[in-house]
Amino acid sequence: MANAWKIARKSNAQLPLIIVIALAVVLVLLGKAQSGLFDHARARATDVMAPLLEKARAPIAGFDRWAGSISEIFSVYQQNLKLKDENARLRQWRNVAIVLQGRVGRYQVLLHAVPDPQLNRVLARVIGRANRPFLQTMILDAGRDHHALPGQAVMDARGMIGRIYLTGSRTSWVILLTDLNSRIPVTIAPGNVQAIMTGDNTALPTLDMVSHTVTLHAGDQVTSSGDGGLLPAGLPIGTVTADGSGGWRVALLADAGASQDVEILNFSKPPEALPATAQLPADAAGLKPMAPPSQSLAVTAAPVAVVAAKPKPVAVAPRPAIPSETAAATAAEDVDR
Repeated sequence: MANAWKIARKSNAQLPLIIVIALAVVLVLLGKAQSGLFDHARARATDVMAPLLEKARAPIAGFDRWAGSISEIFSVYQQNLKLKDENARLRQWRNVAIVLQGRVGRYQVLLHAVPDPQLNRVLARVIGRANRPFLQTMILDAGRDHHALPGQAVMDARGMIGRIYLTGSRTSWVILLTDLNSRIPVTIAPGNVQAIMTGDNTALPTLDMVSHTVTLHAGDQVTSSGDGGLLPAGLPIGTVTADGSGGWRVALLADAGASQDVEILNFSKPPEALPATAQLPADAAGLKPMAPPSQSLAVTAAPVAVVAAKPKPVAVAPRPAIPSETAAATAAEDVDR
């Protein structure tokens, strides 16, 4: 009797284990066969659990903020002093910039300088980020309806972020300066050094120097050069920094990962088309140039010039007789007779 009870107990203990293994195999096979079914189920479960997760997370987030605020209380006073000092210096530089801007404007009027083209700015908001078709791409909520066109520069409050390469009716796709496919002409100051800034999918784009005889220094300012007429000149981009292997890179001023509100610069300055025919100095002076001789006239004029070059016999006309000479000749004839 005791042996029968032990056998039954052992069989009852093994039965649930076999059922669990069978169910696991069935679930694995279903997961391999219909992976989308589990994805939809996972998404629905997440949607259902989202409110509960938010409510459970609220006390934890509040405690984290409270603990972080306690640690920041001790540094708020020092940060406040630094911000006041920085604000005072920025106000001084702002006054200097206003004075210099007015002076440059007066110089341009005196020199009759060509004014810089006006830039129309379109405010847009970042609504997404993607890694297709390029590795680092930003999506904006402004398109052709807002006068956003491919090739235009995109900037935030600190500096240039990238360029638009594709526009829809209401959205635009931006290729960032750090992307491997990004190449723009830049100017390095001081020295007005021309270079090409190339992205390599890192946070610091590289500099390809146009002239290898110049010397750069860490901290030099990098701005857009405006070559090609696609980008306006003077857009702030970053500062020069050494990469440790003898090359130079650019520390960007803008952080594309943290940018939310950006500006699209509506800049269009196509290069001037060349004239149909080459303009001679006489045309520029308002004089009409003489037409070159035709080929037929040049051929017929050659023999005439050769004939004219040969010496011609000169016919000497008889000189009229003088009366005294005539009388002397008559007297000589009478004597001979």
